[in-house]
Amino acid sequence: MSEAAPATRRRTRGGGGGAARRADRTAVRLEVAKYIERNIPNFEVLTEEALEIIENNAETILEEIGVHFPDNPGALKRWADAGADVDGERVRIPRGLARELIKTAPSEYIQHARNPERNVRVGGNSMVLAPVYGPPFVRDVNGGRRYATMADFQKMVKLTYMSKWLHHSGGTVCEPTDIAVNKRHLDMLYAHMTLSDKPYMGSVTAPERAEDSVRMSEILFGESIANKTVMTSLININSPLTFDEIMMGAMEVYAKNNQACIVSPFIVGGAMAPVSVAGTLAQVMAEGLAGVAYNQLCNPGAPVIFGAFVTSIDMNSGAPTFGTPEASKILYGAGQLARRLGLPFRSGGALCGSKLPDAQAAYETANTLNAALLGGVNFCLHAAGWLEGGLVTSFEKFVMDADQLGVLHSMAKGVDMSENGQALDAVREVGPGGHYLGCAHTQANFKDSFWKSQLLDYKPFETWADEGSKDTMQLASERVERMMGEYTQPPIDPAVDEALQAYMTERKASEPDSFV
Repeated sequence: MSEAAPATRRRTRGGGGGAARRADRTAVRLEVAKYIERNIPNFEVLTEEALEIIENNAETILEEIGVHFPDNPGALKRWADAGADVDGERVRIPRGLARELIKTAPSEYIQHARNPERNVRVGGNSMVLAPVYGPPFVRDVNGGRRYATMADFQKMVKLTYMSKWLHHSGGTVCEPTDIAVNKRHLDMLYAHMTLSDKPYMGSVTAPERAEDSVRMSEILFGESIANKTVMTSLININSPLTFDEIMMGAMEVYAKNNQACIVSPFIVGGAMAPVSVAGTLAQVMAEGLAGVAYNQLCNPGAPVIFGAFVTSIDMNSGAPTFGTPEASKILYGAGQLARRLGLPFRSGGALCGSKLPDAQAAYETANTLNAALLGGVNFCLHAAGWLEGGLVTSFEKFVMDADQLGVLHSMAKGVDMSENGQALDAVREVGPGGHYLGCAHTQANFKDSFWKSQLLDYKPFETWADEGSKDTMQLASERVERMMGEYTQPPIDPAVDEALQAYMTERKASEPDSFV
């Protein structure tokens, strides 16, 4: 997989000449960057002593306080058989048991896409970027804030497919409220499978919907997926210390079928965890350990990610806050803990509390994305499009965020220390008092030397004014429309498409619509 290999290209008539070259320069290309491979060190905020204290406290939480597995007798039996102390629906896990159970979890895995060039590696020094997940509302400059529809969902999938720096199609990029709750997962999966050829996530809102995700994936890939991980799906823990039967039921389905799960506490510090960084990290580790251990009880060796989604809280309004230093410290610390456990790590994203894609949104998003890169995140959900504390998917913010993800790719490369990177020949050529604009080294490297925004405006004031004095929101809106105009659906075998539609039709006919 090349770093930015053109996937599609218009052909021009003739064998060459100026017209052909001009046509080639203006041709629409779909460039897709390979997942990030870090050549920079991870930032570590915790000392060895601090890590040992947090790990010990997490084991104490599991042993003395325990975790809750409500309405799930199968889970309680699995824990009892593994040696845990089960009292009603409370599971107390002896010190060291969870650590022993997670030893079967792989440190990294490949998620396969229907286009093998889009496969991603999760774990190690890799970082996979996926779009926003879960908002019931969408926003754009034309329609404002409104409930999301299936058309909005399809638009987001197309934009993600068209975006160079996103490696993954994601899952519930918005919640299409115009389709019945018990059936919309089918349409969402179908959109990911047919409108994109990047990897995708499965449904987790009910075990039977996870089963649908497995069956549809087997149709798409034309084979059993038991030995081929094609989904990475989000399993949230109901913090504090509660593993509800819906999410656990979905995880049981995915683990049984060797599909990857992100086991992730969902924490607003001060409400669902202690207000202190160290206290929250101990709870995060306890919940993550218990969740990953249970995943391995379901199927030893199934791919699983240690997740941490943690925000702080505004003590005046009770609203979650994002991009704060406390959240970054927790992200850095959780990354250290995940690496010590030998597990892939999920956190971060383009998180913000702002109502609009404004300066607040930009500051908070940049803080979180930079922490995700430096903190060793392997799977970064919500990497583009998140607005209003996760209630809104914004089309304009999506393209703003997607553009800035290119900065992460550039930073992760580190510093080129090759002979060309050292550039001594350029210094010799130019000498004192000269300039480098025309020297051989500049001519050979200028096209790729600097990261280039595909959105931001760097024109002189006069040019910017003559072109309408557009702010970033306007530029983003225009880019959304341009990308949609250039979208071309990736080809799919008509027989596979027909089989997917037949499965959906059969499943939808099997039960009445429900909007609850």
